[in-house]
Order: sequence, then C-alpha cells, then structure tokens
Amino acid sequence: MSELNSAQRKHLRSLAHSLEPTVIVGKQGVSDMLVRAVSEALDAHELIKVRFNEFKGDKKALTEEITRRTGASPAGIIGHVAIIYRPHPDPEERRITLPQ
Repeated sequence: MSELNSAQRKHLRSLAHSLEPTVIVGKQGVSDMLVRAVSEALDAHELIKVRFNEFKGDKKALTEEITRRTGASPAGIIGHVAIIYRPHPDPEERRITLPQ
C-alpha cells in the first residue's frame, strides 16, 4: 500500500468521523487474532476505527504494527482511536475514492 498524502488522510478522517470503533485492543495487545479481525473488517469496510482500551501509551507503534501486518495505511490517531484504511482488493468493490 502506498503512503497516503495529507489530503487523502484528511478525507479519510472526515469519512471516519461517524464510524464506531470496529476492533478493540485489550489486554492481549496486537495478537494474531486481533490482526485477523482488523483484516476482515478492512475487507468488509475499507475504513475502520481501532480503539485502544489497553496499551494507550504505545498506540502509535501498535498502529504501525497493525497496518504493516494487514497491508493497510494509517489515516490518523485521534485520542485513543486509530483510523485505518485499506482499499478493497477488487477495484469493482471499492466504495471509497481518494482525492489525488
């Protein structure tokens, strides 16, 4: 996944504003099961929020690990919530169009 530019990140953050967190990072941290849940949510929605109930001090590093392991891009971190984006693998199924 290529790096998002600032306009694209801003667009994704605005789209994510009304979303509820899909995945919650708890006591287990970034486990294989959590990465699988994030990947499945990204396949279904393209843009998700991940809430950090635990490991709040490490949210930036953990967000980078989640995005690296899922092939996604971080759109931003607001409070204890990370916004993560990955376009659908099938161009016909994509619902989000990024500004150039």
